[in-house]
Amino acid sequence: MEIHYFAAARAATGVGLEQIEAPGRQTTLGQVLDNRAACHTGTTDSGLSLKDILPRCTFLLDGRSAPPETFVGDAERIDVLPPFAGG
Repeated sequence: MEIHYFAAARAATGVGLEQIEAPGRQTTLGQVLDNRAACHTGTTDSGLSLKDILPRCTFLLDGRSAPPETFVGDAERIDVLPPFAGG
């Protein structure tokens, strides 16, 4: 499974893309994200960790909006989209 990080999430993780082993079908998006937050302990220039950023984010699961309680099933991609500034 690929996880794509954008904006502040990318700054906190230090990567724009990572490959992880596919989680079980009954794993929720929130569980995957909690695991990634535990693995990424870096911060942005303003001191925010991925754990701090995730509650503000929107998530896409294979291109469709998904709340954290969604089961990942056979999804191949997660996009982590923090709020963006500007127009």
